Amino acid sequence: MAFGKVSVIGLGYIGLPTAAVIASRGIEVVGVDVSKKAVDTINQGKVHIVEPDLDMVVQAAVTLGKLRATLKAEKAEAFMIAVPTPFKEGKQPDLSFIKSSAEAIAPVLEKGNLVILESTSPVGATEQLATWLQELRPDLSFPQHAGEDADIQVAHCPERVLPGRVLEELVSNDRIIGGMTAKCSERATELYKTFVRGDCITTNSRTAEMAKLTENSFRDVNIAFANELSIICDKLKVNVWELTSLANRHPRVNILSPGPGVGGHCIAVDPWFIVDSAPEQARIIRTAREINDGKPLYVIEQVKKAADQFKRPVIACLGLAFKADIDDLRESPALDITLQLAKSNIGKILAVEPNIKELPEKLSSQNVELVSLQDALEQANVLVVLVDHKPFKSLTSADINTKVVVDTRGLFSRF
Repeated sequence: MAFGKVSVIGLGYIGLPTAAVIASRGIEVVGVDVSKKAVDTINQGKVHIVEPDLDMVVQAAVTLGKLRATLKAEKAEAFMIAVPTPFKEGKQPDLSFIKSSAEAIAPVLEKGNLVILESTSPVGATEQLATWLQELRPDLSFPQHAGEDADIQVAHCPERVLPGRVLEELVSNDRIIGGMTAKCSERATELYKTFVRGDCITTNSRTAEMAKLTENSFRDVNIAFANELSIICDKLKVNVWELTSLANRHPRVNILSPGPGVGGHCIAVDPWFIVDSAPEQARIIRTAREINDGKPLYVIEQVKKAADQFKRPVIACLGLAFKADIDDLRESPALDITLQLAKSNIGKILAVEPNIKELPEKLSSQNVELVSLQDALEQANVLVVLVDHKPFKSLTSADINTKVVVDTRGLFSRF
């Protein structure tokens, strides 16, 4: 059965590209978000986030009448929930946004509808979503009680895209589709096949949830090894960038690049969902998280030592995003390092972030100045490389030879 209308709940870094791609296939898509600014921007055919080519896809979809945004959920045949899943105090998963989404769509659900949770979630979250929907709509049946005969089909399909390549990977990447029943998986696969060229692999909802957490925890553990190695190399006066380059010449070794920590809404968060679910068993995963969470503190100490060399330190922090060439500051170690340096009152703090137009309030309130790269080079005596944005890669040895440099990305390892 074809889908005539799809609703995407949450129009952020995943929801908006997903809505736009589905709309580009000729399906009517209504996006729902709590931000009036985001809704108004999208309805003008514009975007409120930075992602290559997204503006063109959204503009075309809105112009053709296939995509529109609203503050209130409407009836649709399928609902895709793509809202944040942060953690609360004590690193416990916060499912409040998922619950709010359930409350938003419950009044408009009809027999035959499909509900897909795309948000990265702890194991059991899809079942919890179905429970909330059942409580809100006792007149409808759900898979946890009615199985294959449920009025509403419920599935989990985690996104697995890379910021900066979202539109490409939404289409080309394989998708894991975990239905609460085989029928749920089948119906969800029908929807994803409308825009996914990769394989759609079906499983149950719990395995699908765990798969996404496992993918990001694997990355986190490997990054932790690189970050720990970089600290050891500092102590032993070994160039970690040269070292890893040499070690990676072994045919079965592939050490990742160290950095100032781990950021983003996935790798910095998802491993804690596993730790929360199995605290006694998740020992390596917990240790890796602690190593990566501790790396920003190490970088801050290195910057303080550099600043001590000057009577009036002016520290330029190059990059605030959690990875190169995007504007996403969520869970960014670069932003956290800049904030902590400002709070420590060790000198004047400049921020260079070419992908944003204004600083978040928590930085501007600490008198951090957003400046151009050229202004930073003219004013600063300490450079802290936190993100390897493309403009920073054009710097030469002449640009930095009068500065004290703390390079967390190996940008100047070639000099």
